[in-house]
Amino acid sequence: MTFGIEKGVYTLSLGMEATLAWAIILLLIGRWLVQRVYVLQRFCIPAPVVGGLLFSLLTLFLHQTGLMAVKMTTTFQTPLMLGFFTTIGLIASLKLVKKGGKVLFFYWLLCSILALMQNIIGVSLAEVLDIHPLLGVLMGAVSMEGGHGAAGAFGPEVEAMGIYGAAAVAMAAATFGLVSGGLIGGPIANYLIKKGNLTSTERDENPDAVTEEAVEGTHMTASLFMQHAAVITVCMTVGLWVATTLKASLAIALPSYVGAMFFAVVVRNLNDHFHWMNLDNGIINFIGEICLGIFLSMALMTLRLWELADLALPMIIVLAAQVLFMVFYTVVIAFRVLGKTYDAAIICAGMAGHGLGATPNAIANMTAVTERFGPSTKAFLVVPLCGAFLIDLFGIPCITWFINYFAP
Repeated sequence: MTFGIEKGVYTLSLGMEATLAWAIILLLIGRWLVQRVYVLQRFCIPAPVVGGLLFSLLTLFLHQTGLMAVKMTTTFQTPLMLGFFTTIGLIASLKLVKKGGKVLFFYWLLCSILALMQNIIGVSLAEVLDIHPLLGVLMGAVSMEGGHGAAGAFGPEVEAMGIYGAAAVAMAAATFGLVSGGLIGGPIANYLIKKGNLTSTERDENPDAVTEEAVEGTHMTASLFMQHAAVITVCMTVGLWVATTLKASLAIALPSYVGAMFFAVVVRNLNDHFHWMNLDNGIINFIGEICLGIFLSMALMTLRLWELADLALPMIIVLAAQVLFMVFYTVVIAFRVLGKTYDAAIICAGMAGHGLGATPNAIANMTAVTERFGPSTKAFLVVPLCGAFLIDLFGIPCITWFINYFAP
């Protein structure tokens, strides 16, 4: 960490160790605030988003006033992102997918169509508002269904193509979507349940029973942690090599995490068949949560928010359109396709959550509704399974195609 004067401006330069330290500190500050501020809890705002955004607001103030420039070294950001998406692949067990049945298939199909429509809406309105179509893609499925994870991955990719402010746009849109998804999920389900006079048919008042099966707990030891860390890093290494090779040979914009995630999916399901090792979802999720938390904190703290000034109005228009479409899509289309049942209404609340934000948002929406109207075991199986990894099977290729089609 050094302090000096560059081009007449006081400049604080943070090395990779200092940047990592600040990212972790901001993550802890974010968690402390989320635990104590009701609004943050109500809308399930992630702790790294809170802490990282506070720091980026501070750097915005320093930049606008000319008091100081802050430079950060984000060397650890890419490995952390790779680690998180690899853990997503490692929990993608086909055994769990089979338990979802045809409802899971229809829900995945609906999410796939949603990703396509979000990109079409983003690109179309970008053309109308005279901004680059790639910014429309970033305000589409990247930040809506993809959330902060995909925004942090695709944003820098698009910015590297020469699209000024792309990373900041992606992260800002993801934050808007996260809040919106938490706001509309409950009211959507409430409307559908009351309109159809729907009731839960389950007697078991434990909607979390299924999620416990999807996320196994275990007694953590150093040996078990290192075994799983070895599997994750090997998948990261091989998957990154595959993605880099494909990117070079096919000349397409392919995020580095794609290869790692899909290679991890292959490893997980081969292991389920041949039983080479005991892969515990509890440990995998634990490692993934650490990687995601620090990655998001670092991604948010390094945002250059001053780059959003000229895009404020177009962003509001595009993102408002995305929210309105989500309401229409869940109420008019998804609810009917899923059977117009009580479970369908709960699933629609979940779709609003992760279709605009993240899977935890979906769980929070469904929990709030089921606590009032009764349990829905099927919803708590289908939505997390699809939101965790199945949506990427279509979402990532769809996003990649749009980015390459509109690339400069």
